[in-house]
Amino acid sequence: QVQLVEPGGGLVQAGVSLRLSCVASARTLGSLTMAWFRQAPGKDREFVAAIRWGVDGPYYADSVLGRFTISSDNVKNTVYLQMNSLKPGDTAVYYCAASPYFMSNYRPAGHYAYWGQGTQVTVSS
Repeated sequence: QVQLVEPGGGLVQAGVSLRLSCVASARTLGSLTMAWFRQAPGKDREFVAAIRWGVDGPYYADSVLGRFTISSDNVKNTVYLQMNSLKPGDTAVYYCAASPYFMSNYRPAGHYAYWGQGTQVTVSS
């Protein structure tokens, strides 16, 4: 069992940066595939970024490529999503996700067994 806790999020203006955190319990990050998803009002949950450290990735959605970076602090068992040059279209609830399995496709939400509670990110224009 893996628990994921996401502090952070908030209301920011377009163009600024924000870093999301996800603290994982029970297992080390090296044994997990870690990912970030987001869900805007009225839309499906969509893939943002994923990585299996030391094995594969990172992978990013086209919409965030070059602006967002997934990283980790393995001592703190924490995964980060650094979001730069934020746009109003990035407004969504952001979710951290984890799976113990290796994947050939990181994008489907159904591939992840463990989810954080979600954190709201609102980008104003």
